[in-house]
Amino acid sequence: MTVHFPFQNSYSALPDSFFARVAPTPVSAPRLIKLNRPLAVQLGLDPDLLETAEGAEILAGKTVPAGADPIAMAYAGHQFGQFVPQLGDGRAILLGEVIDRDGVRRDIQLKGSGPTPFSRRGDGRAALGPVLREYIVSEAMFALGIPTTRSLAAVITGEPVIRETVLPGAVLTRVAASHIRVGTFQFFAVRRDTDAIRRLADHVITRHYPDLLHAERPYHALLAGVVARQAELIARWLLVGFIHGVMNTDNSSISGETIDYGPCAFMDAYNPSQVFSSIDEMGRYAYANQPRIALWNLTRLAECLLPLFGDEQEKAIAEAQDILGAFSETFSAAYQAGLRKKVGLFTEREGDEALIQDLLDAMAKNQADFTLTFRKLGDAAGDPAANDARAQFMDPAAFDEWAKRWRERIALEPQSATERQAAMHAVNPVFIPRNHRVEAVIQAAVNDDNYAPFEELVKVLAKPYADQPEYPAYADPPLPDQRVLQTFCGT
Repeated sequence: MTVHFPFQNSYSALPDSFFARVAPTPVSAPRLIKLNRPLAVQLGLDPDLLETAEGAEILAGKTVPAGADPIAMAYAGHQFGQFVPQLGDGRAILLGEVIDRDGVRRDIQLKGSGPTPFSRRGDGRAALGPVLREYIVSEAMFALGIPTTRSLAAVITGEPVIRETVLPGAVLTRVAASHIRVGTFQFFAVRRDTDAIRRLADHVITRHYPDLLHAERPYHALLAGVVARQAELIARWLLVGFIHGVMNTDNSSISGETIDYGPCAFMDAYNPSQVFSSIDEMGRYAYANQPRIALWNLTRLAECLLPLFGDEQEKAIAEAQDILGAFSETFSAAYQAGLRKKVGLFTEREGDEALIQDLLDAMAKNQADFTLTFRKLGDAAGDPAANDARAQFMDPAAFDEWAKRWRERIALEPQSATERQAAMHAVNPVFIPRNHRVEAVIQAAVNDDNYAPFEELVKVLAKPYADQPEYPAYADPPLPDQRVLQTFCGT
């Protein structure tokens, strides 16, 4: 049998100015590293066939499957605040779209599949390390319940790529609700192509916000929808200690998914100013800055949509500002609700926000591990004698002072201790993609062609809220000599 992709492509039916038609560059000796079999089934694909030599060739871009309409998408973007009028898919090619088993249209894209007209002198290839990082982190985010692009497969190409050193080349097959970004709108806005902006907005509404098709003011409603999704997404990032690393407008998805896992990382010790990305020298995209930057990105989207709001510019600006004004309230509501769940509060009382903020302040001052503090707090909610949360603090007395007030507060809640612990454990993971673990997996693969650590890490991260007593070390923060201080983009 032949591998069959049930493509039903819509983006490539848009005008030619939206993309460049380009096929993947064939590679010499593709070898499948990992296939996400459950995702393949969800997409209506046959995982057994994808694991054949023919499947590996398709997933590496050596063979283009029937029905594909390969394109590189055009977009612009603000990169660290500086506008670049043309970026586009420089090392990624969208093969096409499929309708999954839930009726959702999903992009299937090859990342690292060779140069495109948008490559800007780049080779269009990806090294093995960044491919494994994106596979690990994107699938971990999915398991954590956070909207995200997915990883269908990782394939080693059999060809080297040259970065600072010679590295194994690889291709990631990425699945997304779409790859439309704020920067996609900016690409047409800077060219003053209002017709293309309207065409793109109509496409986005049909694909991602179909309930707005008959709205009285659909473009206003579209901006409001994107604002709401982004506000809720960023709140979810903060609640698990995730730092994206490059929140440029070309990395901001219109669908509300997390996209483009470059120098991303999860915090170990809680630090609102934490930065890992080697290219974020000024801390623009630090952990606590992410809500502000998301709003900044959304403001750039609003600027693109203004011509669709009406001919009176001042009125259009005022209307856009009103819509953008909802971001802070939506973010705060989602973030505070999530924090209350993390500390076992299921009703709202005056003083709750201050109580939680006092915990975060004490965590920052005491270099308490973000993930373990909240997880072990759940243990303490079920068993007053449990003291592992206390052990996360350099000065345990700081936790004791706060815990006394917390116990007084949770005593006012209707849940039993067992119910509270279960509810807290359902939102506070044990396992996250610890940076030192991810780096160790990458080094084993790159240096020794050993993928057993990768397989095991992916397996553990698929169940982040389960204790998994057979893998206790994966919950541990790094030892001092294991700490990863910087993460890299990999382009």
